[in-house]
Amino acid sequence: MKTISVVGHVAFDNIFRVPKLPEANTSIHIKECERFYGGGAANTAAAIARLGGNCELISPVGADFANSEYESHLLKLGVKLNKLIRLNGEETAKAYIFTDEKHNQVTYFFWGASRHFPELKTPKVEMAHLVTASPKFNVRMAQSADFISFDPGQDLAMYSKKDLLSILSKTNILFANRHEIQRICKIIGKSFPDLKEEVETVVITYDAEGSKIYAGDVIEIPSLKVHSIDPTGAGDGYRAGFLVGLTKNYDMEMCGKIGTTVASFIVEQKGCQTKLPDWKQMKERYERVFGEL
Repeated sequence: MKTISVVGHVAFDNIFRVPKLPEANTSIHIKECERFYGGGAANTAAAIARLGGNCELISPVGADFANSEYESHLLKLGVKLNKLIRLNGEETAKAYIFTDEKHNQVTYFFWGASRHFPELKTPKVEMAHLVTASPKFNVRMAQSADFISFDPGQDLAMYSKKDLLSILSKTNILFANRHEIQRICKIIGKSFPDLKEEVETVVITYDAEGSKIYAGDVIEIPSLKVHSIDPTGAGDGYRAGFLVGLTKNYDMEMCGKIGTTVASFIVEQKGCQTKLPDWKQMKERYERVFGEL
């Protein structure tokens, strides 16, 4: 099985639940506040490893990560950490995520050690999954990997047209939600049909409405109906399941169904890495809904 090199942030997530997202120059009371393991790259890598996939993390971390419970947690799952860049004079990145009662979110992100991404050397890897990180670093990673999946996420505003086009020209699979795909098209100045012509496979998630895979034909993947507690990290879980399915040589439709099944576990508890299914658990739920895997 191929090793998936996940590039992006390792972070400590601070998740707040509020009645609604406040307007500028107003305040709102916080109903709940909790701290979890996070960072888009670490979330994805943790889910991949829990499913039995081979993965490694490429990310800068601060002195507060060494010998931490977070480090032990990732090692226990089987995530390879030998390519982490450990910076003693920095703090590990931190996210402050506010979610309202309608599951709308706003995130404030402290980069910490991740701000050093642009100056890091890019290793040669076989299969890279580029998550939120420095655009310049991701541009270089896209040139050095044999296979690229790309999930720019909420960092899209940081990308120039030139950098985004450079990565997309090397991208095999583009992941985005319904809002992000519109922003991508706006930044690069192209229509969605033109984008589909350039990228081999485009996967768009639609929250509770499921997802669509554009790989020649359009494949519609329904979401699983579960009791959702917290949507944070569902997208990372979807991508993890999709990529593990790909390394196991499943077709695109099955990869999408594996992804949505993994995501269904993650939303059932608070935190992005709190309820990660192993392959057996995922398979049992998958087959109850979709039939034999």
